[in-house]
Amino acid sequence: MTVQQRLRTLAASSLNIAGAFAADPDRLARLSVDVAGIHADLSKLAVTPEILDALLALAQESDVAGWRAKLFAGEIVNPSEGRSATHVAERGLGPGAANAAAATAHADMLACANRLRADGTRYLVHIGIGGSGLGPALLVDALGRDGDGPAIEIVANVDGEALSRALSRCDPAHTSFAVVSKTFTTTETLTNATSARAWLAAAGIADSASRFIGITAAPERAQAWGVGEVLAFAPSVGGRYSLWSAVGLPLAVRCGPAAFADLLAGAAAMDRHFLDAPMARNLPVLAGMADVWAARYCRQPVRGVFAYDERLRLLPAYLQQLEMESNGKSVTRDGAATDRPTAAITWGGTGTDAQHAVFQLLHQGSVIGPTEFLAVRTPGHDMTGSHHRQLLANCLAQGAALMCGRTLAEALVLAGGDAALAAAKTFTGNRPSATLLLDRLDARTLGALIAFYEHRVFVAAALMGINPFDQWGVELGKELAIAALSGAAPDFDPSTRDLMARAGL
Repeated sequence: MTVQQRLRTLAASSLNIAGAFAADPDRLARLSVDVAGIHADLSKLAVTPEILDALLALAQESDVAGWRAKLFAGEIVNPSEGRSATHVAERGLGPGAANAAAATAHADMLACANRLRADGTRYLVHIGIGGSGLGPALLVDALGRDGDGPAIEIVANVDGEALSRALSRCDPAHTSFAVVSKTFTTTETLTNATSARAWLAAAGIADSASRFIGITAAPERAQAWGVGEVLAFAPSVGGRYSLWSAVGLPLAVRCGPAAFADLLAGAAAMDRHFLDAPMARNLPVLAGMADVWAARYCRQPVRGVFAYDERLRLLPAYLQQLEMESNGKSVTRDGAATDRPTAAITWGGTGTDAQHAVFQLLHQGSVIGPTEFLAVRTPGHDMTGSHHRQLLANCLAQGAALMCGRTLAEALVLAGGDAALAAAKTFTGNRPSATLLLDRLDARTLGALIAFYEHRVFVAAALMGINPFDQWGVELGKELAIAALSGAAPDFDPSTRDLMARAGL
């Protein structure tokens, strides 16, 4: 029997997660890992030692270790674009030349950050979309409340309302702009940047170029557009992996260069764990295998992520891009059609808000997939009372409830014998979940957490034989949008032509 056949056979059999604890006294220890300030408990996921053994065999067959070595050696891991992926070099773990280039670029960025923190700038408007916006937004929202630098506004959406709202909170006399585009051709970003330049001109700012910093892998295009300073990053750093580069400028501006250094150090600690830990005790490997097991073999189409900490409220949105843009593919890296699902649909929210909005579906809905809970042992606030204890209690109770459920017999007692009410109060349980408990939320731990998710996605891609570093799926829509703007209506279907006419295009 092949590894694939073995996994499919195992997926066809039923597993009682709660019963698995009794069957395997070492289950909790086997499926818990502590690294870089993160305690990961994967023991409530629907895996057994036999399933783990089969997944480890798949990892060997798929050469996960070999692809990991290529990643850190700066070899080509993005075959459709003929590129390496050098985001690990931004943390000092890539090949020597790439590490040195990243260190030089960091020094330039930190010098820029120090200047902005000292020259009277009170607002930095960061304009970028996709990873160029999601990453910095996550960093600033998670860590920036107590920062002592200029206020940060992140603008991504080409909807003018987004830029208008951000600019309404700024004073043109004390505002600078960071324009982030890898190619410096991103339509939405340049549209927003052009409007920002017009906003400065309308306020009487004569030398607007001096207020603009271009962050790009195409410095000549940024200079041609008209920026006063260029911060470069390598073309081999993808957008959704770019916050470690000069794209992380907003964190350094708001919280200082030390925070950015700590972010890199935390990520490097996770990098070393990913490189050195045995596969069976390697957190990104275990989590990546569990993701593939759920989506590909158990055919569970969704994965929920719920952060029980307000500072991590943007993490689900960040992970949506990281996971779905990376692994939402239907062909392998060799161009063959995949025979099974790849990435699940990532969704989520913030606890405890989400408990009163979407957890009905998690506990009793017909769509089942793993749920991931994140919490932080040490609160980031000084509010008195039971705020944090309530938060943690709610978080930890969810995983227990998803696993244990409530039987019909138990529900009948609660319902006073009313069969219909008892049916409504019954929980099937046996629903998989994982919990990540952080010691604290600081730049170092956040860096480790984000790097964990990056490597987890990479492992899942290697197991499935797909390329996680391209994103051709976003191109067709862009091409058709350009055609729509050019008035090429005859090339569209009747429905789209009608909608364009009604919208005034």
